[in-house]
Amino acid sequence: MKKNKAVRFKETVGIDIGTHSVKIVHLKKLHDGFKLLNYEVRPTVPQGVEYVLSDLRPERFAPVIVEMLKTLRISPKNIKHLVTSIGGDNTSIKQIKTIFLPDDELESALFFEAKKHIPISGSDMVLDYQVLSVEEKTNNMNILLSATSKEVLNQHTGILATANLNPHIVDIDSLAVANSFIMNAFTEEGVYVILNVGAHRTNMIIWGPDAKFFARDIPYGGYNFTQDIMRKRQMEWSEAEEYKFKHGLLDDPNNPTVQTISMLDISEKPTEEAIAEELRRSLRFYVKEAGNSDFRKILLTGGTAKLKGLPEYLQDKVNVPTEVFMPFTNVEMPEKFHDKKDPQLALAIGLAMRVE
Repeated sequence: MKKNKAVRFKETVGIDIGTHSVKIVHLKKLHDGFKLLNYEVRPTVPQGVEYVLSDLRPERFAPVIVEMLKTLRISPKNIKHLVTSIGGDNTSIKQIKTIFLPDDELESALFFEAKKHIPISGSDMVLDYQVLSVEEKTNNMNILLSATSKEVLNQHTGILATANLNPHIVDIDSLAVANSFIMNAFTEEGVYVILNVGAHRTNMIIWGPDAKFFARDIPYGGYNFTQDIMRKRQMEWSEAEEYKFKHGLLDDPNNPTVQTISMLDISEKPTEEAIAEELRRSLRFYVKEAGNSDFRKILLTGGTAKLKGLPEYLQDKVNVPTEVFMPFTNVEMPEKFHDKKDPQLALAIGLAMRVE
């Protein structure tokens, strides 16, 4: 969502304010592509301590962002192009089709149209849109609608203001993830599914060069995997976190008699099964709505994308080739970053590469 008119810039900063951590990416704009200047990832919750998400307060973000900018040697007043994003229950994005309307009528008409498609109260809605195409035969317009509530947007811009940052562009998480893929992948015809697996939710995006755009959030992430391990293996939070990062969905080779976390009691559906079920349901819905079932790949991004065994599990359950996606194809990487590519930077990369 645009907050200010576009400005010329040589450098760009993307800040992904996640529920568990903040990711900041600093890029230099080149004639063709971008160069990575620096990045940092820093958690906003205590390491090794179990927490309740509802107990965490938005006030924790600004001090972390301030310290990260100091570490990266970025002065807030010198940032000419800052892109951040919002997500969660009170944000929504949807592709719709409507009759052709001139610009001076389109925005007001879309506000009423959005109320049919986006579950946010009209009086509380902040709306933005982009015209994707106009069909020659029917003259219908394909439009991407994005919306959030005033409360969500004000809370987000308040965090930035507390960190002495001026919000230039505020995007939607799913669009930023899609942008990181579009600008860093060589795509063929067909449809690609991107799963940005975070700490508490998974952004699911379906995109193709000529396909209908689809996005939704799946309410599971790395936090849920840790809870699975705690229940199954009778571990404390810190032990379960360590096990998750070391073994993922796989057995501990030093303890072959221990069952995998996929073998929980039937009443306790494991997180990977819940994600696979939501994924299958969404793909069936997409085929019905878009009439396209040419799914080429499932691409995993986000911190939990690194979970051992997760790509193989999803590929087996959904029968679509699945792999971890690294969004750096069009990003020049200095030598010191060659072995530090991280899929959890996808959203921040997509933000930093957003030029308008």
